[in-house]
Amino acid sequence: MILAEKKKHEFPTAFTVLFIILIMAAVLTYIVPSGRFSRLTYDDVAREFVVTDQNNEVKTLPATQSVLDDFKIQLSLSKFEDGTIKKPIAIPGTYVQIKQQPQGILEVIQAPVTGVMDSVDIMIFVLILGGIIGLVNKVGAFDAGMGALSKKTKGKEFILVILVFTLTTLGGTTFGLAEETIAFYPILMPIFLISGFDAITCIAAIYMGSSIGTMFSTVNPFSVVIASNAAGISFTNGLVFRIIILVIGSIITLAYMYWYANKVKKDPKNSFVYEEEESIREHFLKDYNPDVVTEFTVRRKLIMILFSLAFIVLVWGVALNGWWFGEMSALFLGVAIVMMILSGLSEKEAVNTFVAGAADLIGVVLTIGLARAINIVMDNGMISDTLLYYSIDMISGMNGSLFAIAQLGVFSFLGFFIPSSSGLAVLTMPIMAPLADSVGLSRDVVINAYNWGQGLMAFITPTGLILVTLEMAGTTFNKWLKYIMPLMIIMGIYAAVGLILGVYIL
Repeated sequence: MILAEKKKHEFPTAFTVLFIILIMAAVLTYIVPSGRFSRLTYDDVAREFVVTDQNNEVKTLPATQSVLDDFKIQLSLSKFEDGTIKKPIAIPGTYVQIKQQPQGILEVIQAPVTGVMDSVDIMIFVLILGGIIGLVNKVGAFDAGMGALSKKTKGKEFILVILVFTLTTLGGTTFGLAEETIAFYPILMPIFLISGFDAITCIAAIYMGSSIGTMFSTVNPFSVVIASNAAGISFTNGLVFRIIILVIGSIITLAYMYWYANKVKKDPKNSFVYEEEESIREHFLKDYNPDVVTEFTVRRKLIMILFSLAFIVLVWGVALNGWWFGEMSALFLGVAIVMMILSGLSEKEAVNTFVAGAADLIGVVLTIGLARAINIVMDNGMISDTLLYYSIDMISGMNGSLFAIAQLGVFSFLGFFIPSSSGLAVLTMPIMAPLADSVGLSRDVVINAYNWGQGLMAFITPTGLILVTLEMAGTTFNKWLKYIMPLMIIMGIYAAVGLILGVYIL
């Protein structure tokens, strides 16, 4: 009798990983006490403060500096009046435990549905993008463009990595480029593959570019600017120091990426996604044949130019005009309509191609909704404020370099439970920043610890974008962990050294 070959163990899909974490988050709501800080919001119409206590009881107070002083909120009234501080501020010293809010089986099952509804704007954007990718592939514009590009980059392939990484890093450090990078993978993955790189290198160039940029933010309004405002200091404080840290951090990351890419180039079996390489190439290069020259016709050139211009307009809209997914979706829908006209396809064929392209990304959009579900369970369980309270209690009394490093650890920890950079900043800074005063440190140290700690956790946190990214790329979380953990350790040490230097410099 011939024994059947033992089935090889496979790492769970992004859906299973997220659902496991969802269950773990629900379990935490039974273990971690529920609690809340009172919160203060400025009503710019009535020009008064609205205070919501732990029982959701609301009272209004005059919008005066003395009210802020009484609450020990060390911020200028002008920060509220000019719209700098818009989100609710946690009031120091008001934390109390409340009745436990455990999230049971029903809540866990409902959370993904609510997560999908909460994330519908991102999902629409991704589906429209999928439709456009389908159209571009159908008319052969990608094949023709990649063929032309591969000839020009022959022998200089790593320049592509440097270029993509640099552009996404600049986007991250200046305007918080993050979710928008979802649009880049279907375009850049085929180019990286035909240039001899594996999928991990493409993910790293895009994801780590935006992650390093947002981690070492210089003028990002959604992190360093709002955190500085919430801490009561100017974001220009320590700007030169942050720029230097960003440049060195980028060089370290590029060096790591070059080391890995070179190792894979010497032997493709060194790739962490070697076993998935065939399926990945089938997905992204299914119609590409390097032996067949696809003519780069005027029609195809026009479609690729239109496609490229859409991303330039997207960056312009997000960076300078406050666009979000509604505007971005409208832009790409308009581009899709123009592409259908230019494609030369019949009306039925063009529409069916668009729908089929959107269908290819259904798995991605469902991942987005499931990731949001984890945050919903933790928010409804009222445990985020408790974790912040315990973290404050843990680092109180520390001083100097130990305080700075402890803050890095605290913000890394909190970054898992509160993935929103602006939300974490407004919640924590009115409480954390004064702790720096008590130990004789500049508040800039706390700002850097917040940026670098949360940014470091973003490398791997499943509640962020990484699992959505991996789903788009067709690989699994364990492969990414193998790649990123050495770099994460390096960057963690680098951030700690930077904070210690900041203690003496800032």
